[in-house]
Order: sequence, then structure tokens, then C-alpha cells
Amino acid sequence: MVHLVSMPPAEESDPAAGGLRRNATLYLTNDDDSFTTSVYGSRYAGQDLPTTEMPENEMPREVAYRMIKDELSLDGNPILNLASFVTTYMEEEAEKLMTEAFPKNFIDYEEYPQSAEIQNRCVSMIARLFNAPQRDGGAGGAVGTSCVGSSEAIMLAVLAMKRRWKNKRKAEGKSTENPNIIMSSAVQVCWEKATRYFEIEEKLVYCTPERFVIDPEETVNLIDENTIGICAILGTTYTGEYEDVKGVNDLLEKRGIECPIHVDAASGGFVAPFVVPNLQWDFRLKNVVSINVSGHKYGYAYLSPGYSPHNRYYCMCQQLTPFRLVYPGIGWVVFRGAEYLPEELVFNINYLGADQSSFTLNFSKGASQVIGQYYQLIRLGRKGYHAIMSNLTRTADYLSASLEDQGFVIMSKKSGQGLPLVAFRLKDDPNRHYDEFALAHQLRIRGFIVPAYTMAPHTDNLKMLRVVVREDFSRTRCDALIRDIILCTGLLENMDRETVKRQDEMIKKHSVNSRKSQHNHEKFRREKHSLQGKHGKTHAIC
Repeated sequence: MVHLVSMPPAEESDPAAGGLRRNATLYLTNDDDSFTTSVYGSRYAGQDLPTTEMPENEMPREVAYRMIKDELSLDGNPILNLASFVTTYMEEEAEKLMTEAFPKNFIDYEEYPQSAEIQNRCVSMIARLFNAPQRDGGAGGAVGTSCVGSSEAIMLAVLAMKRRWKNKRKAEGKSTENPNIIMSSAVQVCWEKATRYFEIEEKLVYCTPERFVIDPEETVNLIDENTIGICAILGTTYTGEYEDVKGVNDLLEKRGIECPIHVDAASGGFVAPFVVPNLQWDFRLKNVVSINVSGHKYGYAYLSPGYSPHNRYYCMCQQLTPFRLVYPGIGWVVFRGAEYLPEELVFNINYLGADQSSFTLNFSKGASQVIGQYYQLIRLGRKGYHAIMSNLTRTADYLSASLEDQGFVIMSKKSGQGLPLVAFRLKDDPNRHYDEFALAHQLRIRGFIVPAYTMAPHTDNLKMLRVVVREDFSRTRCDALIRDIILCTGLLENMDRETVKRQDEMIKKHSVNSRKSQHNHEKFRREKHSLQGKHGKTHAIC
């Protein structure tokens, strides 16, 4: 039964009711409500968040959380960000373990020995994964250290190569001025930072409109007495193609040249061993002396048959770990042997209660990523990792074939011969009134972040788009992307040149966040010393 109830007359003492009877006077609360009703009923909801100066007073934790969360909702959706290699999905149990480890400072091995032990269990895995030479006894094997991503790892590797070259030149009584390093013009910006910060000349092997990786012969021909080493990339950020490390190594052997090779395996170091295990790019090659990898990208790890504290591999700082499917913030540099890491770069310290050797640019860091990685290793196992990578490869091949059917030019490799990504561009057409950047802008409106790039110098200003296929990029989402690419291409085709131009200008002015950025100082906005500043190359997102 439904009971009907009549509304009683308002009390005369009710100012709201009385005001409404007389007229429609605006009635707003004047009391200083910090947080008694809800977040949006508090005074904080009616104020701007502090942006330039720390506020005088505190605010309730629930309000601070909600205000920041609401502001972050304006960010793009990480799952639809097809520009980045960085992991965007982890299981709830892994996230819980990482959250519980937030308070742990990993560098303090005396206080957190089990966190160090967890990394120790991964030492033999990565050493065997990269086929490091096995040597009996003590500290005779591979050494390495964890870093905050591959950028720090590359800095450390470059430092080691430069110092080894300098020591050798000093021993020979020769000049140590003007060191140089040989690398592709398609390198990630961290390589330019390393050469600039450590005063090393860049010798670039330029890409061409048909070749997007280094040519082994051209690379070796650039070597002189001041060359500290060669950088070879296992999976370039533009097209995902593996550079011919073996070709460079074999040519060095043939010519009798001693020149170290560093492999930038930030993305491919944990892909190639599982998808193309016979590809020789690692420590199987005599001249490969160091390798860097990013744990938060494609880090597929090989499960060791067992762990022993008396393992033949020595881990400096116990910080050598492979991993995949872990959130951003960790990478590694691995050296073939201790002789390839000059002793004067390593510092022995007793700062937090335990003797430890340190070779990092950073010191304190959390243990969360290490623990998250270990979870993935034991959770998935070799079979699980291989299954995921197989699906990524199939999805990348499916997307590549679908785009090729639509008339796009595919620039990336297929069938596991490169990273699981698809790099593509529009066919050459002098009458077309839009480019890859216009298509990227249209896809952004649809929600997909598909970046457009200008390729490395000497490629005739070639433009391209790139889709990184990650674990959470399902076949269903792939089909949705293909439909949106077809839709956006059709929309651009139906626009006239002037409309496309006006829309592009509007998007750049109002939607592209880098154009609206106010924190970059005017002095640094138009630098001319980098490859991007000199040639217009776009540094691809990692």
C-alpha cells in the first residue's frame, strides 16, 4: 500500500522557507564549512587549487584526494595511448604488493634484505637471457645495476665506455681529447643527452628514405682512434626494427678492429629472446660489452631452473633484474664482465648499515617495481610470457595487414622480426591535402592517441604514424582502431584543403597540450643543438 502524506507548513523560524514565501531571494551558506556534508559541499570545492604557492592551511585528506583525482581526470586514457611502450595494465594482486612496498627504500639492504634477495633471484635469469659468458668463481661474471629507466642506464654505459677509452689512451701516452661515439640518427633523445652532458662527439649513421636503421659497413667505416664505442639499437622507437648487431660485430672481427658495442635493448631486450631466439645480438657476440633494458616496456624474462646464493654471476649492488608488465620507473645496464666497468666509477659506501658497491646516478629509490616484477615472473612463468608475446605479435600482424589493405604504406617489420608495433604512413600523393599529423589529430578526437612523427634526418622529411601493441591492446580494441582510422581518413578526404588547414591550426592552438604549455621557459623553447632542433626530427615517445 502507498501512503499519501501531506506537506506540513514550514516553521516561521526557517529562514529559507520564509524567504521563499516572500520572494526568490538568493540564499547561500555563509558558514565556514571545511568538510561536514560532502567534498562538493565544502568550501574547498568553490576555490581554485593552489598552483604556485603552498597554502597556509591544511585540508581534509578526502578533499585533497578528490580534488586532485578530478583534475587528473582531464588526462588522456592510458589504455588508449598507443604512443607509449610503457606498461598500462597490472593485475590487482601485483598492484597491492607494490603499494605495500612503497615505504621501502631499496638501497637500504641492511634493513630490507628480502627485497635485495628478490632481486638476487633475478640475476641468473637476466645473465642467461642475454647469454653472458659463464665463469667459475667469485666476481668473474656479468655485473650490472638497476636504474630509473633506460636513460640512466645508457648514461652509465656511456660513462663506462668513455672511461675505458680514456684509461687505454693514457696508458699508451696518447691524447684523451675529442672522444666520439657512433650511433644511428634515429636514436632516442637520451643518447643525445649522454653525448652532450659527457662531452662526446656524435658520429651519426644517417637513415635514408628506404633504410631506417644503421648500415653495418657505414658504421664500421666511421671508427677512428677516438671512438669510444658503437651504439646498436634492438628495436628502434620509430619502426621497431632490430639493427644488425651481428653484422657490425662480424665486420669488426673481419677487419681486426677492437671497438666495443653497446646494445640499446630498451624495448627489444625482452622480446627478441622469445620471439626470435636464434637472432644473435647479445653477449654471444664478442664485441658486445654492455646492454641496457627497460623493465617497464617489453621485458619478457626467462625463468631460471633454480637460484643459488653461490651463483656464478656477480650482481653489483644486487640490482640486476629483468621484468615486464610493471609500471614505469626502472631499467638496467648489464656489463659482459667486471673488466668492462672501470673500478674508479664504482663507489663502496657504508651509509645505511651495510657495505655496498654503488654505480648509479641516483641513490634512494623504492622497492615497488622490483617486487612487482618478481610477481610477474613467478605468476606467468616462461609459458605465460611467451603466450602474451605471441598474442601481441599476432595482433600487430593483423593490424599491419588491415592497414595495408586500406592503402597505407607499412614501415615496420612483421612476424616477430621487430617489436610488436605498426609504423605506417600515407601513400605518396601530390594532390592529397592532409598529412599524417592531420590524421593523428582526428584520431585524438575519437579518443585514440596515435602519434605522428617526422622521421630522422636524411629521409626527405618522411612522416609516419606508430601504434604500439601492448598487452592490453586486444583484438576488439584493434578492430575499433581500424574502424576509426577508416572513418577519420574518409572525413579528411571529404574536407577541402582550406578546411583541413583551419582545423589543424585550431587543434594546435587549443587542443595540443605542448603548444599551451606555460612552464617551459622562453629561452629553451627553440633550441638548435639537437637533431630535432637542427633537422626537424620528432623524438619518438618511449
